[in-house]
Order: sequence, then C-alpha cells, then structure tokens
Amino acid sequence: MLSVNNIVKQYAGHRALDDVSLTVEKGKIFGLLGPNGAGKTSLIRIITQITAPDSGEVIFNGQRLNSNHIAQIGYLPEERGLYKKMEIGEQVLYLARLKGLTTAEATKRVRYWFEKLEMGSWWNKKVEDLSKGMQQKVQFVATILHQPELIILDEPFSGFDPVNAEIIKNEILELNKQGATFIFSTHRMESVEELCDNIALIHRSKKILDGSVEEIRNNYRNQTYWLEYDGAFDTDIPSDIFEIHQQDHKEGKTKLKVQLREGKSANDMLAVLLPLVNIQRLDEVIPTMNDIFIEKVKTQN
Repeated sequence: MLSVNNIVKQYAGHRALDDVSLTVEKGKIFGLLGPNGAGKTSLIRIITQITAPDSGEVIFNGQRLNSNHIAQIGYLPEERGLYKKMEIGEQVLYLARLKGLTTAEATKRVRYWFEKLEMGSWWNKKVEDLSKGMQQKVQFVATILHQPELIILDEPFSGFDPVNAEIIKNEILELNKQGATFIFSTHRMESVEELCDNIALIHRSKKILDGSVEEIRNNYRNQTYWLEYDGAFDTDIPSDIFEIHQQDHKEGKTKLKVQLREGKSANDMLAVLLPLVNIQRLDEVIPTMNDIFIEKVKTQN
C-alpha cells in the first residue's frame, strides 16, 4: 500500500530523516519504532502531507502521494488536537465533514461509535471537561470515522487506563480484520508484539532495522534457555556445553538461565543433565522486541 523511498528531511542544522526507505503492506499492522527524536514523527508528517520531504518520494497505492490521498488516510497524533471549548458531538461531526462525509452519514457513524465505546453521554460535553484518556477516545473516533484505508496512530494508548487500552486494542484488531492498514508508532514494546506484523526501527534519523516481528525475534535468538529441575549437580564445575548466567533456588527446585556454547544443542545439554537431575521444564529464551530495541539502539550510539 505504501512505499517510502529514500526520504531525506532537513530542519536548519538538524537532519530529521536520512535516506529512509520502508514498505507497508496492505492489510498489515506496521510498527514504526525509535527513541524520542529519532525521526518517527517527521516521517509521519510527510506521509500525512503536513510537510514535504527535501528528497525522495512516497508512493500510495501505486501513485505518488498527492492531496487526493488525504481522504484515504486517518491520523491520530500523539498530542491533543481538539478544540477545548467546542462540544464533543459537534466537533467530531465537523471533523467528519472535513473528510467528505455528509451530515447525515457523519451523524449516523458518530452515534454508532459513541454508543460502541460508551461515549453516548459525552455529546454535549466540552473537551476541556474530559480527562486525557477520554480526549484520546474522542480523537480515535475522529480518526477512523471516515473509514480510511490507512490509519496512522502515534502513541494511541497514551493516557488510557488498562481497561480502555484493551478496548482500543481490540478495535484496532477488528478494523484490521476488516481490511484497514495501520502504521503504529509507539514506545510500548509489549503492544508491538501483540499487534504488529512488521516493524521498522529508526534511530538518529536512519532506519537501522526492519522486517517481520517473528523473523526479527528469531534472528536474535542466542541459544539461551531457562532450565528448571530438582536434584543436584555441581554448577560450579565449568561445562564445555553450556554457560550458566543465572541461578535461583526455591522449594527444593533449581532454576538456571544457561547459554549453549557454539556448536552445542539442547540435546547435548540434556544428555549430560538427565542422568543427574529430574528436569521439570526447559524453555528457550527468545528475545522480546524490547530487548532487541535496547540492544540495537545501544550498538548504534
């Protein structure tokens, strides 16, 4: 659906994006990750045509990005963008009309979403009377109301309690199931693992990692396991098969975090241990996206 090709964006003495390219597949949830100041918001503003790149291009559904595409994109910014003194119902209707909906259709859709997200009593309230999380709910509805093909969410769970975060997460998954494509910018790595099919990591204006979440996690596997057993063997004796990084003892059981040495397998480790102890569990430690994020950013500093 979206191809970002060799984008460069310069602000005075700061290069916000340096030759960034990425591809967002139709019907997928794409995670746009990076530390504060990495360039994520600059890229989002180019895709939403708030700003233009200095060089490079964005292709949307096979066409160079242009003003006709604005109606096909929904954008939920991280910062609040609502009129504080305006009534909620009137404001969402106004934003829907800007996206091309008739008053009748906009009213029908607003009432549907307000009812679905338990916002029915908010119609005549003003934005300034709402909490941060309630304002975020209003902005989420305004973002998706015109049924855009591409929905861009910048820190969508900001301000939400766990219950409302779960409600919005489920709505994102449902909209995705119905065919919507998402770009999802967040610092919450657990949300990335729950929601995203693919990610790109931007750091210091450059893309330093991209691919499917599953492939990236598998690529960072390092032969580390949690091993739980009862019985005893001398963990102080060095092994040519594995190295022990951590050990805990509780209620007669021992839990070890071990890393296999190069060329060794879990079967090699079990062959040594099974005659000595009763193994209860063996779990491979697959790095989380948070682990990978931290490691990758640190190596680039």
